[in-house]
Amino acid sequence: MEKVIIVESPSKSKTIASYLGNGYTVLSSKGHICDLATSGKDGLGIDIEHGFIPTYKIMKEKESLVKSLIKACKGKQVYLATDPDREGEAIAYHLANNLGLDLNEFNRIEFHEITKPAVLEALNNPHQINLKMVDSQEARRMIDRILGFKLSKLLQRKIGSKSAGRVQSVALLLIVNLEKEIRAFVPTPYYEMEADFNTFRLKLFKLKDKIIDSKNRITNRKELESLKGRLLSFTVSNISGKQIKRVSQPTYTTSTLQQDASTKLGFTSTKTMRLAQGLYEGKNLDKETVGLITYMRTDSTRLAESFVKECNTYILQTYGNRYLGSVKMKDQKNMQDAHEGIRPTSIYRTPESVKKYLTDDEYKLYRLIYCRTLASLMSNAVFNSTRVEFTNTDSEWYLTGQQLVFDGYLKVYGKNEEEENTVIPDFDLGTSYNAKEVIILDKETQPKSRYTEASLIKDMEEKGIGRPSTYAQTIQTLKERKYIQVEKKALVPTEQGILTTDQLSQFFSSVINVEYTANMETDLDKIAGGNQDKTEELNSFYNAFVPLLDNATENMKPIYPIMTSELCPVCQQPLVIRLGKYGEFTACSNYPNCTYIKKDNEKKQVVESDVLCPVCHKAYMVKRVAMRGKNKGNVFYACGNYPKCKNVYNDEPTNELCPNCGSIMLRSEKNELYCSKHCRQEQMEKIPCPNCATGYLVERVAGKGKNKGNVFYGCKNYPKCKTILSLEEYNKLKENMNKGK
Repeated sequence: MEKVIIVESPSKSKTIASYLGNGYTVLSSKGHICDLATSGKDGLGIDIEHGFIPTYKIMKEKESLVKSLIKACKGKQVYLATDPDREGEAIAYHLANNLGLDLNEFNRIEFHEITKPAVLEALNNPHQINLKMVDSQEARRMIDRILGFKLSKLLQRKIGSKSAGRVQSVALLLIVNLEKEIRAFVPTPYYEMEADFNTFRLKLFKLKDKIIDSKNRITNRKELESLKGRLLSFTVSNISGKQIKRVSQPTYTTSTLQQDASTKLGFTSTKTMRLAQGLYEGKNLDKETVGLITYMRTDSTRLAESFVKECNTYILQTYGNRYLGSVKMKDQKNMQDAHEGIRPTSIYRTPESVKKYLTDDEYKLYRLIYCRTLASLMSNAVFNSTRVEFTNTDSEWYLTGQQLVFDGYLKVYGKNEEEENTVIPDFDLGTSYNAKEVIILDKETQPKSRYTEASLIKDMEEKGIGRPSTYAQTIQTLKERKYIQVEKKALVPTEQGILTTDQLSQFFSSVINVEYTANMETDLDKIAGGNQDKTEELNSFYNAFVPLLDNATENMKPIYPIMTSELCPVCQQPLVIRLGKYGEFTACSNYPNCTYIKKDNEKKQVVESDVLCPVCHKAYMVKRVAMRGKNKGNVFYACGNYPKCKNVYNDEPTNELCPNCGSIMLRSEKNELYCSKHCRQEQMEKIPCPNCATGYLVERVAGKGKNKGNVFYGCKNYPKCKTILSLEEYNKLKENMNKGK
């Protein structure tokens, strides 16, 4: 019997299809096919009165897809290979229902990496759909629908906020509370003292019997000024040394990957997950298509035994026995250990060996994952640490130094020589030294740092708020709703974000808080494990939420309409600011008797640059602001000849040209220049174009279409010469040229 495998992603289906021979068809559901309907009481799609019975409806945009899946699966053996998590299980469940599959059949397969051995092993070990995991996902979806719909409508009507959510609102609460703490912070001055010598510098750590540290600071400057006049020579009183071992970190989870990608690569969490998804689903490596990393939504740091053995062999062969370490795992609250940590599917696919098949950002992320995983299985780095203490009258001083003795895992993870090695002179006990200068340092206490994406994700994980798959979307939603804005990587709440949190805290503090949200995640895990009843959890939530909603509906004060000092030119009544579908507008307070609405007579300001459009060559590029859609408020650059020319860039165009392909260069928000054609800008051997002969071939990366991300070679004279060669054709041409030489 012919077999059909259904996965979520179209690109994943292509990768898996390349592993299987005749008799298999691999199709894609393109994510969820069903969602809760918006019919019924309050448009929830849930019959609450009869035990929280959901009504599901095929998404409108998926109707034709489902029909084609039903037709393709008729009379065939169907395997459901959706993602190995609660969302994937729910998708498999809805597919089974709509395709008429028996839920008692063993038609569910799972794999945590998209490689041929993993796919074949999954096909040999099918199982039933896990209905407890489906219950867990369904409970989460219904809670989010009830809270999201009802709370969002209330906030929209009362204070003009666009939405609220179970996890989103708690994440915003963390950001706002921290911001309030920062604004209320009053700095306290304190003082430190250092003695400077020609080759080293000492720091005061004890005055009389008082240890000076972050808890015991000197706040009276005169205390140090009186000491400064009595300081003469400094005598070595103690020399101590010890060996320090620095242990590598375990392999990445979703959270730690997003944190490191943010701090080390400057990627947003959304970008990190998009790139990781592509690495997981598969890349074309010459003659094979293979997933480069394991499943990227996980809170486990476990590594498969077979992979550990492979790594150990690689470490022994490449670095030697001294570098061989052991598996490191981090205990994590509610860890779903069925998954592995995020790792390469093969340690022999080094970053350099796959670099030419990846975009620059994909390569950076893959290298980060590869090095972290390999380092987690390598031996400790070893340092010699030395502390030298000095005395002077009734004060004590110190300096420290350390030297790297054995690099261990730092061999692959990287090390900063200035940080790892702090060389200090040799000292002898009892020897005295005269300082060149003694300095009093004026300091003051600092407030806590604002959240970055990395630190917010870390805090959410530690507090048990949300799940690995929700972090990126939660932060993205807060940005889109204009509840927060990013300033120099810091997440700063807007006034609307603060207002939203204040109102939620006033009326919904018992359900919109860290502890309640974390406990709900635990309960959802219990449902998935069969240790908690879904309906009981829904009843518990609903009975706690509804009285709060009723109270807020009655007592939350609306902020609209807002009175203005202007009078209506039609009826002379005061004008007020109201909130509509597209934001604030000014209208007559005498509505509906008077329907006057003040028109926005201000022209949308545009800024013309000095860069001539490289497409039409008839107008200059103009800086604009998106006025609608999902990118509303974002800056972009468009041709001044629009709509005749529709050339658009997201980043600022410059008059500099790419040294490789001759296209104009763009300047990113980080002030980095890159090619507008996204070509590879490294130096290449110039191979003449086989067609026009006047240009030479340049390497480029497809920016859109079905071949997005693939490398190809085109003529530098494009668009006059439209020669395009695949990697294979380019290599053949290059080989023939070399033979001719």
